[in-house]
Amino acid sequence: MTGMTLEISNDKSRLDLPVIHRFLSETSSWAKGISLDVVKRSIEHSLCFGGYLDGQQIAFCRVITDSATFANLVDVFVLPEHRGQGHSKTLMQAVMAHPGLQGLRRFTLATGDAHGLYAQFGFTPPLRPQSLMERYFPDIYVEGRG
Repeated sequence: MTGMTLEISNDKSRLDLPVIHRFLSETSSWAKGISLDVVKRSIEHSLCFGGYLDGQQIAFCRVITDSATFANLVDVFVLPEHRGQGHSKTLMQAVMAHPGLQGLRRFTLATGDAHGLYAQFGFTPPLRPQSLMERYFPDIYVEGRG
């Protein structure tokens, strides 16, 4: 499948929930153990991007946004067997070109290992990290925690 163009869609009805849930709950480093119900609710309240090859979903991300001033990019993934073919760049190009994500004052994300990818799209470390605060519960989906 090398060289095939990834089709990007914002149509939530096309999303393959079992693929998304399986990746997030079993493979991701950030959402291990997340329930299907939580995944469904997160999708319902987000701008979602599905990436498809021959109609099969192989990539996903979602943006939490007010579509005016702020956005936060989350749950970005390309299935492991499809990595290294430029699909993450295609996904990010679609995110950055989306009409509802233009003119935002702040667009954030958190990453453990993909700084190089996001830097290509203008993301940098926070200008004033001392001004940022968070409530973070990394093990919230682990059995018995939430």
